[in-house]
Amino acid sequence: MTGRLEGKVAIITGAGCVGPGWGNGRAECVRFAQEGAKIFAVDLNSEPMDETLEKVADFGGEIETHLCDVTDKSQVDKMVEACVERFGRVDILINNVGGSAHGGPVEMDEDTWDHQMAFNVKSVYLCCKAVLPIMEKQGSGVIINTGSSAGLRWTGVPQSAYAAAKAGIIHFSRVLGVQYAPKGIRVCTVIPGQMHTPMVAARLADQHAGGDVEGLLKKRQARIPLGFMGDGRDIANAALFLCSDEARFITATELVVDGGMTARCD
Repeated sequence: MTGRLEGKVAIITGAGCVGPGWGNGRAECVRFAQEGAKIFAVDLNSEPMDETLEKVADFGGEIETHLCDVTDKSQVDKMVEACVERFGRVDILINNVGGSAHGGPVEMDEDTWDHQMAFNVKSVYLCCKAVLPIMEKQGSGVIINTGSSAGLRWTGVPQSAYAAAKAGIIHFSRVLGVQYAPKGIRVCTVIPGQMHTPMVAARLADQHAGGDVEGLLKKRQARIPLGFMGDGRDIANAALFLCSDEARFITATELVVDGGMTARCD
């Protein structure tokens, strides 16, 4: 039995992880490889991808790594060229890179705002800009951009730039999805809720809870109607569905993966 992505080539950015466990990019690399995709794994540094490589190698999946700052156009262009040189095509692009910064417009300095826009939105724009002409020549392709529940609702902390950026990704994906639908290219956004990924301990606890990881986890979990937090594997399964032929009639829309959190009115 062949996998759902057999023979497909997938560029997955943010393919590493800030610690052991299941970040979104790592989980997508593993899950997509399990379904037969050839993985072109992209990250800013090599070390975070070591565990990703090990997990893919455990079952003989095919993966190539590439270092790239996805906020830099020249690096993004070279990254996509390297993927085509290695695998001959690009069938799937997963844009994962991003991260939050605390504060509203008064307390946030301009440099932080600009970095948030580059990190979360410009990175998506540049990767799409480089990949879309290739997919257009092929007459097919799927792009999945990673949003956040912060782009839909208040999530308990002021992170105005991050929220604005993630809301922008949602509509950017809708516009792209409509524009490129006649060319056989689908574009969707996966919207994670408050997931239990290594980033919670590595970064978010210091930003929002004075380093109290357990306290932050309890606070985040209390917002979720299902009563538990998902992790990167849940995001990977959502992205896998959207990239498969099972989702052939789905584009220019979002799949929210949040345990029911954004539906709550409190």
